[in-house]
Amino acid sequence: MSGPRRRSMRRQLMLGILVPVVAIVSINTVSLYRQALRAADTAYDRTLLASAKSIGEQLEVSGAGDQAQLRAAVPYSALEAFEADNRSRIFYRVTGFAGEMVSGFADLPVWRGKVPAKGPYAALVDFYDDRYRDEPVRVAVLLQPVAGVAGQGIATIQVAETLELRRTLAQQILLATLWRQVALVIVIVIVVVWVVQRATQPVRRLSHQLGTRRESDLAAIAAPDAPRELLPLVDATNQVMARLSRLLEHQKRFVRDASHQLRTPLAVLKTQVQSALRGDVPSQQALQEISITVERATQLANQMLALAKVEQVQAQGPLAPVALADAVSQVALDLSPLIAAKGLDFELQAAPLDVLAHDWMLRELTRNLMANAVRETPAGGWLLVFVGIDNGAPVLRVSDSGPGIAPEQAEQLFEPFHTGHPTEGSGLGLAICRSICDALGARLTLRARDPNGLDAQVVFPRRG
Repeated sequence: MSGPRRRSMRRQLMLGILVPVVAIVSINTVSLYRQALRAADTAYDRTLLASAKSIGEQLEVSGAGDQAQLRAAVPYSALEAFEADNRSRIFYRVTGFAGEMVSGFADLPVWRGKVPAKGPYAALVDFYDDRYRDEPVRVAVLLQPVAGVAGQGIATIQVAETLELRRTLAQQILLATLWRQVALVIVIVIVVVWVVQRATQPVRRLSHQLGTRRESDLAAIAAPDAPRELLPLVDATNQVMARLSRLLEHQKRFVRDASHQLRTPLAVLKTQVQSALRGDVPSQQALQEISITVERATQLANQMLALAKVEQVQAQGPLAPVALADAVSQVALDLSPLIAAKGLDFELQAAPLDVLAHDWMLRELTRNLMANAVRETPAGGWLLVFVGIDNGAPVLRVSDSGPGIAPEQAEQLFEPFHTGHPTEGSGLGLAICRSICDALGARLTLRARDPNGLDAQVVFPRRG
């Protein structure tokens, strides 16, 4: 089954970098283009103003008083600068003091605007866009004072220019700006792709390393060239690998031990059944022997399952506070028939306190310690279970009046299938207790009493 489509980290990185860069470059391109156009318009407007001033210098006044008239002799040189490239065309109009037509193109629309209060030039000039003969034009209007011997006044000079040259220049500016920005974007894309490929190379190498591993290879990942941001993932993966390795080893050991330990009681049971079928022993004796063998095999299987369950319970989640006295009291109640059958003098001293654990672990730990103590204590002996605080730490202590153990035998009893009695027990009880204590961070010790007896003590970690 194909899972949901996953987003590529490389794709996200490249899009996350390139999209903002392209957007910024695009905005910058538009801004540069507009700035260039404004600069070109300013340059051409100055030329228009220069042409208008050139025309204004040729104006004369004839007559006097109300008869004063304005005359204009416009030389070709005033328009030559605009028509040198044979693309732009120039039109002009000179209007007299009273608004009469003096010279130029009579059909050029009369200026109706107003001179800006604060213009960029030291002249009474206004620039505006208009249409003339169905073509867009740029017009400069100059209010030129004219004085003569006979009279004086202000003439209006309009100079209009078609936009072919400006449009051509605008296209050149646009193309020049675009190809530079496109070249910049291409360089940025190449650099970003190279950097992203190089930055994600350790991830691809790590993925390849894991993909080519054998199924049983749970060794730690070696990633010496991994970037700092990837180290937490590598460390977490190595921790998972270590837990899986321990779990796999635990399962292998369980299967190996189960196959070895169960083979003997099953072989004995088979022999007893065959002997009973042949009539070698009385049926009542045969059934009794079979019952004892089945009971031992059942005990062995249950304890092996308990030993395997410790790892599973530990993986269920974090430890939580559990009432130790309640767990011990419940186990003591469950084992009360065994205690009564041997006539033991039993005492439970339990103070209310909590320890960080799983309830099943506490019960199984207490059950195995008490079951061993009941088995080792002779009939009519005494058995003490203590729950309290010792040296500031929670303690569970099971004391019996049995034969005790030799000091050199204490550690051997924690090994699986090692028992001090060749005919009793499975040798798994204390191994289960040690596994549970390791999972809870507790410490289990066995100490012989003088002159006889044994103390099995569990010291739990202090809380807070």
